[in-house]
Amino acid sequence: MKIATWNVNSVRKRTGNLVSWLQSAKPDIAVLQEIKAQEAQFPRLEIEAAGYKVEIVGQKSWNGVAFLSLHPVEITARSLPDPETDEQARYIEGRVQTPQGPLTVGGLYLPNGNPIHTDKFAYKIAWMDRLAQRACQLLATEEMFVLGGDYNVIPTDADVFSPTAFANDALTQPQSRQALRTLLNMGMTDAVRALHVEGPHYTFWDYQAGAWQKNNGLRIDHLLLSPQAADRLTAVGIDKAERGKAEPSDHVPVWCELDVG
Repeated sequence: MKIATWNVNSVRKRTGNLVSWLQSAKPDIAVLQEIKAQEAQFPRLEIEAAGYKVEIVGQKSWNGVAFLSLHPVEITARSLPDPETDEQARYIEGRVQTPQGPLTVGGLYLPNGNPIHTDKFAYKIAWMDRLAQRACQLLATEEMFVLGGDYNVIPTDADVFSPTAFANDALTQPQSRQALRTLLNMGMTDAVRALHVEGPHYTFWDYQAGAWQKNNGLRIDHLLLSPQAADRLTAVGIDKAERGKAEPSDHVPVWCELDVG
């Protein structure tokens, strides 16, 4: 089963790119971030025509996440725990059945957190604490699950083209990195690093300053796997070519394959 995450940076602008990728990559499940659309604005017909069931948690102009599946899916959450404190559309979670038992996939759009000396950074860290709460609940089931999305965290200096340039950015702050390590220390596996230990594997290139042409990238889109899912990990990839297409998102899809046959 192929599971993918992609921050599309406005689904209405990228509908053609998204449908083309779905048809060629054929993920079983894809979670999308930053769709920047409400239900009525989402290109449901085009995506359903490609074979996908569609569920979204939308928000006008900002944020927004979606869950696309080739298989019947039960939506298990549309927000993280303690949703009354959060009006932003940043999380969706669904469960599908496989021959090896249920598989839950959470799609998340983690807050950016900049500037760091503001409430935005406090919101980011608090949101990551809530994500850890949900991960703990899912780990207790001892079932396969994947938390995929735009984490807006650069795990280490090896995951950014210039650590110096990002020294004061929310994406590299010790609190941000520690919150991500908390998830890993709970027993989760970073799919990309599980199979590609060395070297940079960027998932984002800014639109500014020729970042794409210079390969000045960041790795901020991650797939974290429960132990039961990590045991079945067979492949992982980053569809970098999507960044070079016309009218691209500044992020590219990241995917993994699990042997659930």
